[in-house]
This record gives sequence, C-alpha cells and structure tokens, in this order.
Amino acid sequence: MNIGFIGTGNMGSIIATIVSKAMPDSNILLSNRTREKAENLARKLIEERKSLSGPEAQTGKIQATSNMKIAMEADYIFLGVKPQMMEGVLLELSAILKGRMQRANQHFVLISMAAALGIEEIHKMLACRCHVIRIQPNTACLIGEGIILYSHGDELLEKEVDTFLEMLAPAGIVQKIPENLMDAGCAISGCGPAFAFLFLEALSDGGVACGLKRDEATNLAAQMLAGAGKLLLTTGKNPSELKNAVCSPAGTTIEGIRALEQHGFRSAAMEAVIASYQKNELLRKR
Repeated sequence: MNIGFIGTGNMGSIIATIVSKAMPDSNILLSNRTREKAENLARKLIEERKSLSGPEAQTGKIQATSNMKIAMEADYIFLGVKPQMMEGVLLELSAILKGRMQRANQHFVLISMAAALGIEEIHKMLACRCHVIRIQPNTACLIGEGIILYSHGDELLEKEVDTFLEMLAPAGIVQKIPENLMDAGCAISGCGPAFAFLFLEALSDGGVACGLKRDEATNLAAQMLAGAGKLLLTTGKNPSELKNAVCSPAGTTIEGIRALEQHGFRSAAMEAVIASYQKNELLRKR
C-alpha cells in the first residue's frame, strides 16, 4: 500500500511518523513546499524503521517526492496543508485525482488535517466526490497519548475506515465525531494542549516564587497534570467530585481554589475554548 503525505510541517510530520510505525510494510511518500524538509523526514523515518525491525528486514520504501506523484500513486493521501492554501494545492491535483476516480480499481482516500475546512468544501475544490476523511489531531499523538477526532462521508467503504483506524491507532484515542461538532471538539483537544502548557508554566512560576527550583517545579506540575487526567479517565468520576475530594475543610487546597475563582479561572478557560471555536468559524467563512 502507498501512503502519501502532502505537507510535512509539524503535525504532518507527527502523523507520518505514527503511520510509518503502524504500517511498516507500506510505502511512505512525502512532499513539502520546501523539499529539504520532506527529505529530512524521510531519512528520519527510514532510520526509525531500521531500529524497530533491524537493517535486514523487508519493509516498505520511504521517499521524498512530489505532490503529483503522491496524487497518482497513493492509496491514502494525508493533506497537511493550511486551509488558505488547500484550494491551490487541490486545483493542481484535480485532474489527476478525477482521472483516477474514473478508472476501475483506483480507489483512494483523502485525509485532510485543515482546520475549519469541511468535507463538502474539499469536494467543491476538486469538483468531484472522492472519498474524504477529515481529522483533527493534537501534538500528544507523537507519544501515543493523543486524540484524533475524525469524520467522513457516507461514500467511504468500511474497509477504508478500518485501514484508516489501523494506521492511526498508535496515536492514542481515535474518536469519531459528527462533522458539525468537529470545530467544537478541536477547540478542546486540538487547542487545549497549549492552554494546558500555559497553566503548567504558571504553576511552575508559582512554585519558583515559593522557593522551588525551576526544574523541580516544572516536573511536579507536569506529573500532576498527567496524573490528574489519568485519574479522571480511569475512574470515570465527575471532575467536580474529584476536585471536592482534594479540598479539605479550611484546608490549603480550597484556599487555592478560592484564589483561582477570584481571578476568573473557570471563566477564562471557558472563554479560551469559545474563542478558539469562533476563530474556526471565521476561517470557514473566508
């Protein structure tokens, strides 16, 4: 199987790395506006495959190539292209992809990572109804603790969805969501890591202000956030219930909660999610 990646920026590279590990017998085709970036990623993925399977193992090929070659040969084509650039990229590939659709046994699936760009919009840009999956991953996918939200049209075959899920399974949670809720979900799972890092940094600053060394404070904050999230997922309890369990009467934690509430902590977190969601809506209308 040939799997192509058009756009090997930060998220495109993360997804290519995941897929390369999950599908070691598949050929990986990489292209980028700056070819050197695709070539560097190809070398990295080749070395990773060798380290996992041994230098003598028979695995699929990995190479940097062109958008055109990927459009002609790939069975699954990941589009790691910014929304404002998508129309130009698809226009260049439209004739090739429409030609493939008209030939027997030339099924392919486009997988778009572009924020605020819906499946129907991609169909319109290509002037054909090819098989499209829309995804919204986050950066934690690289370590197998991420979230990939996805949606697709009714035209997709069950085996195509199964293969898609197989190639992205190492990323963490791959969760189907109605497309009309994709932007709302992304405002939490996609933008949320940046919010969490900001909170983590602030906790670290507070620890330093109280006398901890920077690395000690940062490590404590990071482990605390990781553990709190896992506790919630493992127990299935309501966040409020878990919060209340930490807050002893007249204790230190409830004083910290009071300080957060005085400064509008919950309102600020809600507004961050809403602002990210609304920005997606603005991008969609352009």
